[in-house]
Amino acid sequence: MQIITTKSALQATIQECKDAGKTIGLVPTMGALHAGHASLVKQSVAENDITVVSVFVNPTQFNNKEDLAKYPRNIERDAELLKSIGAQYVFAPTPEEMYSAEEMNTTFEFDFAGLDKVMEGKMRPGHFNGVVQVVSRLFYLVRPDKAYFGEKDFQQLAIIHHMVERSSMAGTFGDLQIVDCPIVREASGLALSSRNERLSESEKETALGISKTLFASLNWAKEPGATVENVQQRVIDTINAIEGLEVEYYEIVDQTTLLPTKTFEHAIGCVTVYCGPVRLIDNIKY
Repeated sequence: MQIITTKSALQATIQECKDAGKTIGLVPTMGALHAGHASLVKQSVAENDITVVSVFVNPTQFNNKEDLAKYPRNIERDAELLKSIGAQYVFAPTPEEMYSAEEMNTTFEFDFAGLDKVMEGKMRPGHFNGVVQVVSRLFYLVRPDKAYFGEKDFQQLAIIHHMVERSSMAGTFGDLQIVDCPIVREASGLALSSRNERLSESEKETALGISKTLFASLNWAKEPGATVENVQQRVIDTINAIEGLEVEYYEIVDQTTLLPTKTFEHAIGCVTVYCGPVRLIDNIKY
């Protein structure tokens, strides 16, 4: 496995792979890799000749500088894991390599068709501008046949689909296929996240209340007279009643539009919860 740190070296490597007729899978990550990331990489390795994994903590998608500073980083451990599961290339640039000074300090403009105005977009202004900025840059550099994203970041995934659909009209990314990959959970039910590294063992136990409540809500939604509004509030009240947890939002929305819905058909519940100082996200499909 080879670690590449510059855009020019990456593009030269990709061209060699393209010239040899090899298919390329891309798994964009911010590092601090866990079994959830590994599942994406393994799927890419199984479905493509070459797998490229980006390991880049993207500063333009953080609206909280303290959160950016505290985001876990361990490229040596990440590279060891990726080598063991068959990835051929790791792209690990610096922010200065990835962006010009102007790009670092200018908001990336994109028409999100409203997908950025709800949930994470409402709570983290500019976050998805940074996400689209880095992902579009990676697509341009790697020119993958398939790109793999986890469903835990469901709003991000919906926005990536929207970006590729819009760009496909202009042929920007060729016939790129976005592959949705299911949430990977610990045996306890806790959704795997790089942010879990910041949780103590007792906080991990507390955080289990998030997934337990979401799974319970599947049954609440089937009770006679259950409404989206009532289930939504019940989830919020149940999680907030657990000492150490505080809900930032819980929204039950349509899986395609991300807009509030009155029915559980094609609905997904998306939650953000603070466990102490650590901000965790999860979701459940109804």
